[in-house]
Amino acid sequence: MISLLCRYVIKAVLGNTFLVMLVLMALSSLYLFIVHQEDIGVGTFALEDAFLMVGLDLPKYAFDLLPIAALIGALLGLGSLARTLELIVVRAAGVSTMRIAMWTASAGVILMIITAVIGEVVAPQLEAYGEKLKTFAKFKDYSMAGDRGAWAKDGDRVISVRQQSADNRYGGVYVFNFDAQRRLRSVAHANDASIDKGNLWRLDGYVESSIEGERVVTKSEPHVELQTRLSAEFLGLAALDPDSLPGRGLYEYIQHLKVNGQDARSYETAFQARIARTVAVAIVVVLAVPFAFGPMRSTGTGARTVVGIMIGVGFFLLAKMMESGGDVFNLSPMAIACCAARRLRSNATGGWWPSICWG
Repeated sequence: MISLLCRYVIKAVLGNTFLVMLVLMALSSLYLFIVHQEDIGVGTFALEDAFLMVGLDLPKYAFDLLPIAALIGALLGLGSLARTLELIVVRAAGVSTMRIAMWTASAGVILMIITAVIGEVVAPQLEAYGEKLKTFAKFKDYSMAGDRGAWAKDGDRVISVRQQSADNRYGGVYVFNFDAQRRLRSVAHANDASIDKGNLWRLDGYVESSIEGERVVTKSEPHVELQTRLSAEFLGLAALDPDSLPGRGLYEYIQHLKVNGQDARSYETAFQARIARTVAVAIVVVLAVPFAFGPMRSTGTGARTVVGIMIGVGFFLLAKMMESGGDVFNLSPMAIACCAARRLRSNATGGWWPSICWG
């Protein structure tokens, strides 16, 4: 049974966090509209499409900004309770600081669940839909879902897709076949391709150049069928940036890369960092507890907001720097995620940030 005081603290943290998110989302909306404004007038992309794109892109920004908003919201919520001496009354009633921290962490768990739902269910689907909508509006004469190609390896075969359409049709498809010694056997090109539910490719305008001894033999066919393990959904994953993929899509793509002996380090880093950022939301709110009982309990809302922004931006930059450094210095993806989590945990349990504010 959750006590009345516990619900009161959770309500204070969640309420202030949602208010901070409204402010951050308003600023993000302005930035996104400026970004999409330059595309207005290209093709059939109009003003209402720009507003729609802003709404479709906002969940991704909400996923990235929730840790910072959670920290600032916790600082404002607990700071308000401390300034009105409500926390002092709670402590005088025999409630320990650890218990108040657990109540605050409960609010963080709720925010963590919301972050996971946004990052795994809402944001990827809306962002992918927005990309297709924008491209179809800008390039109405072409059946394309993006200007990013995809490379995928399936056994001894490598397939390159230049253009992808919304109805599982592709253009500019190249097929490279290798032997067991990884020597090139043939190169084929198709002007158009489609994939059915059984991963059977139908290649139209097929031209293949095969290496036979010391000569190259070329043949062309109007239609060729090719059976692979590459599905339309998988190629959609391969054409996207790792930060735009949900955790499940990242995990499936990582397993495919490993099966085919390819380097999956950048995707593993993105996968581990995604988990770390989601879990961090539940931990970062505990950072507000030392501030509520320290000298900052009597400070104003503006000071707490500035401190929260400083810590949040510092954590965000540190996490991004570690992720990029992992790719540069070939660090273990798990080590990168654990190091970021350890830094955050040390801050939450009395690390150098509380020591500065208390001392």
